Amino acid sequence: MGTPNKEKISLKKIIYIVLGCIGLILGAVGAALPMLPAFPFLLMAAVCFGKSSKKLDLWFKNTKLYKNNLEDYVKGQGMTKSAKIRVMILITILMTIGFIMMRATVVGRVVLAIIWVFHMWYFAFRVKTKVVTE
Repeated sequence: MGTPNKEKISLKKIIYIVLGCIGLILGAVGAALPMLPAFPFLLMAAVCFGKSSKKLDLWFKNTKLYKNNLEDYVKGQGMTKSAKIRVMILITILMTIGFIMMRATVVGRVVLAIIWVFHMWYFAFRVKTKVVTE
C-alpha cells in the first residue's frame, strides 16, 4: 500500500510528461536554429505539461523559453511575422514528407492536403501578427 499523500501517476500522465519533454527539447533546439520553429514544439510542451502536472506546468511557464516564445500568443497578442512564417514552413515540410510517403493512398493525400490548407489559413488569417517595435 502506498502513502495517502503521494499522487498516483497514471500511464496517461507519464505519456503527457514524455511528450512534454520531447516538445521542450525540440522547442529549445528550434529557439537556437533559425530553420526549426520553436513555437509548435513549445506549445505542445505547454499543453502536455498542463495536462500532466501542476508543478511542471508552473515551472515551464516561468522559463525564459516560454516567456520569449509562447507567452504573447497565450495572452492573445499573436506571433511575430517571422515566427508565423517559420511555423508555416515546418508544417509544409512535414506535410510534404507525409504526402510523398502516401503516394499509393489517395484518401490520405487528400486528408493531408485539407489539413495543410487549414493550417496555412489558420496561421495566415486567424493568428494575430504581433508587430515588434525595436
